[in-house]
Amino acid sequence: MAAAPNRQFKNICVLSGFTYDKHKEFVEAAIDLGRSIAARKLHLVYGGGNRGLSKMVSGAAFIRGSQLLGIIPRVLKPLGSSSDSSSGEELVISGMQERITEMLNHADAFIFLPGDLATLEALIILASWAHLHIHQKLIGLLNVNNFYDGFIAFLNHAIKNYFISSNAKKTLYLCSHC
Repeated sequence: MAAAPNRQFKNICVLSGFTYDKHKEFVEAAIDLGRSIAARKLHLVYGGGNRGLSKMVSGAAFIRGSQLLGIIPRVLKPLGSSSDSSSGEELVISGMQERITEMLNHADAFIFLPGDLATLEALIILASWAHLHIHQKLIGLLNVNNFYDGFIAFLNHAIKNYFISSNAKKTLYLCSHC
């Protein structure tokens, strides 16, 4: 994947898995990302969770002065939402599709940490919307411990041989952390 063009961002959306199990390098990457977002004086848009990697990114960004917007579907709120208003703003919405739409409306770019099926779903939706010219926002994959290697290989194969547009290719970027 190519290097990102020079664009100005104010709001970065980070999506990640709900849990991280025993992968300490995922935690380190999440904390480093939160610190980097704050150091660049960016605002964080995220899934609104106060557990797992979301908690690590949002906590590191908030402590260092970033504004936060957590976007969480009503059904996930009992599983771990940011009920403490002192740690940022929370937007409770009706469902997962609305969540992705709201994230698209509030963010200038997206960064995906290692994640679960919901994270992969959001990645596929945002990449397909770029393919369909619904948006032209950058999508970055923080490829901690080669987490996204298989997905990247598939995308490169599809771009080269099949149907993925050059617009989608221009919006996807790979960042290696470990």
